[in-house]
Order: sequence, then C-alpha cells, then structure tokens
Amino acid sequence: MIAPGSTHASMAELNRSRIIRLLHLNGVSSRAHIARELSLTPAAITKITAQLIDMGIISETGTLDGIKKRRSIGLKLNESKYRVIGVKFARSIIQIGVFDLGGNLESVQTLPPVNNDDIPGTLEDITVRVNHLLELDPSIVAIGMAVPGPYLRDEGRIAVVTSMIGWQNVNFLDEYEHAFRVPVFIEQDARAGALAQSLFNPNASSNNLAYYLVGEGVGLGLMDHGNLINGEVGAATEIGHISIDVNGEPCECGNRGCLERYCSAVRMHRIIDESGLIDGSASMTHADACLALFSHLGNGDAYDKLLHDLATYVGYGCVMIINAFNPRQIVIGDILSQAGQPLLDTVKQVVAQRVIPTLSESTEILLSDLPADATLSGAAAVAAAQFLEHPTEFVEQQEPPVS
Repeated sequence: MIAPGSTHASMAELNRSRIIRLLHLNGVSSRAHIARELSLTPAAITKITAQLIDMGIISETGTLDGIKKRRSIGLKLNESKYRVIGVKFARSIIQIGVFDLGGNLESVQTLPPVNNDDIPGTLEDITVRVNHLLELDPSIVAIGMAVPGPYLRDEGRIAVVTSMIGWQNVNFLDEYEHAFRVPVFIEQDARAGALAQSLFNPNASSNNLAYYLVGEGVGLGLMDHGNLINGEVGAATEIGHISIDVNGEPCECGNRGCLERYCSAVRMHRIIDESGLIDGSASMTHADACLALFSHLGNGDAYDKLLHDLATYVGYGCVMIINAFNPRQIVIGDILSQAGQPLLDTVKQVVAQRVIPTLSESTEILLSDLPADATLSGAAAVAAAQFLEHPTEFVEQQEPPVS
C-alpha cells in the first residue's frame, strides 16, 4: 500500500522492488503470474518489467506453462550480475566475503585473529582490503557489515562487547560511512543472521523467524511477520544479556548470570583449557578449540558431557525465545551450532521439558544450513536487502558492471 503523499516516482520504485523481491523469492515467474501475485494490471507489469530488463536487473529466460496451457516467457532476477560485500565482525574473528544477490559466496578472506591492541590496525586493513575488492569488481553495488550487539544504530557504536572491550571505542559510522565508492549498511550480527535466513535460506520461515547466534557472543535476531525487530535504539532482543541466574557470574554489561556467560564459544574454550581435554587448546582461537572438541564427540564421556552442559544452557535460551516471542522457527547458528545433532538433541530435550507443549510443538528448532557462515551471509543480506528495496538507486550510482 502506498502512503498518502507518496510521489509517482516512489510508487514506481516500490513496484519495481516488489517484482524483484518476488523473483528473488520464487525464481522464474511469468508476467501473468507476477501480475496475479502483486495485484497489478498486465499492462503495468509489462511496462515495469521492460524497465527492469533495460536496467539489467532481470532478464527473460525460456518459456513456462501458463493459464489454459498457454506458453509464457519466464522472467528471472540477474542475481550474478550485481554483487555485494559482507564484513563480519565477531570480536576476534573478521571475515570479508563477496556474494551475489542470491547469497552465493564467491570469495572470502579471513583476517588474522584480533585482540584489543590490534583493533585500530584491523580497521585500516579492512578499508584497504574492501577498496581493493571494489577496484577489481565494478559490479559490487553495496557493503553490509554485521557487528556484535547491542549495537546503537543511530550512534554507530556497540554499547558493550564482553571479552573484547576495545570494540566499544569504535564508531563504525565514522569509520566506514564515507570510506568507499558504494554505500555501507551496518546491522547487529544476529539480526543480520535472521535477515540471511529470510533472504537466502529456502527452508526458513521468513515471517516469524528467530536466528539464535551462539558464537564468541550470544545474540538473537527476530523476524516478526517479515519485519526485523530493532527496538528504540537498535538494541532489542539482546538475549545474551538476560540473566539466567540472579546470583551468577558477573558480566561486563553490569548484570549477573547473563546467558552469554554460560554458553558462548569463549566460555567453552575456557572450560576446554581447564579440563585439559584438547592438547594445545590454550594457543587456539575460540572457534578452533570448539571445533577440536566437536571432533571428539562420541569418543568419550568427558567430551560429550562438556558439550551436553553447554548445550543445556543453549536450550535455556530457546525456552526464553519461545516464551517471549513465539517464533515459528528458531535457527541456531555460528560456532556452537557446528557441534551438529548432539547439540540440537539436547536443546530440544530442554525445550520439551520446560516449555508449554502447545508452544514447543508449534516451534521448529533447527541448525543453520546456509552454505556460508550465517553472520557473514547476514552482512551480505543487509546490503542485498537494500538493493532489492531500492534497485534504481543502486543501478544509477553504479558503473557499468563487468559481463
């Protein structure tokens, strides 16, 4: 629906966006099918699709069976003609990926592990690497960045980053808003992950979806009836800082017993070091230490018990998510999700024991199956979503893409 006072130009752009979003979701469609789905006249669809073909955003492809067995020409989104860059910030882990509009990863760079002292140099390194990618590929139209939460979107900074306090001194808007030839869009990492599931995962329920990030931090992104929940300053759904023990471990956010203190990769790494289960774990990254433990699952009670204890806390998080937000799906992603079925089984057991049956039975819990890391894909999704919503703006500011 067009808001009162909207211009003809904004109405035209809205209809262009609706068409390419439909093609992004459904793949190849005929003009007649698009007209029916969007309640637009065939004449309007013919005009708008002609514009989109001229802009190079969509193209004709083959024929389809239409009404009364009439053959129709199919239309598809040219996903590979335009690309976006995704940048994942995860405390010590920084990755830069190039994706097409369908969420397909074309290249990825993983920077050296970061500590607090390295942050200024890392920020400069990201600028150099991204500008190099932009020089090599004029088809890149936008950059998305996914940063730990709680991210204060209007200020451009993170309110608190447990275990890596140096990131709190970075203003991402000041650092990157005008650093590149294409626009930059920044989102909290779990919300970016939810957007990636919605845009790029055909098995996800885009209307009511929770993306539960369990990595170096713990976060939640929520799609409610197709819209991201942000909150007043962009800090909604910060599940990692909800207390599960009022007398528990102190957290750098000022609270006690925060969920993040009990089921993050940082916590798991610390327990692995203390247990001596993995040789040389102290010199590993958090991710590598966790993956080393996962490789031993099924080979000993100590390994399995450690994961079971951590997964139980992950399950407590799902209990809170279901009771607070009642999503259709909870998708668990990031480092701990790589434990696979043993983690998922424990989570489901906790939910079955602690949630009202009507709610637990109506909630599907699954592991992220995106081909690339969900937060990195989420960063790309933040940029791709902007293209899908405002296609003309991006095409007009872009140099002719390489065919």
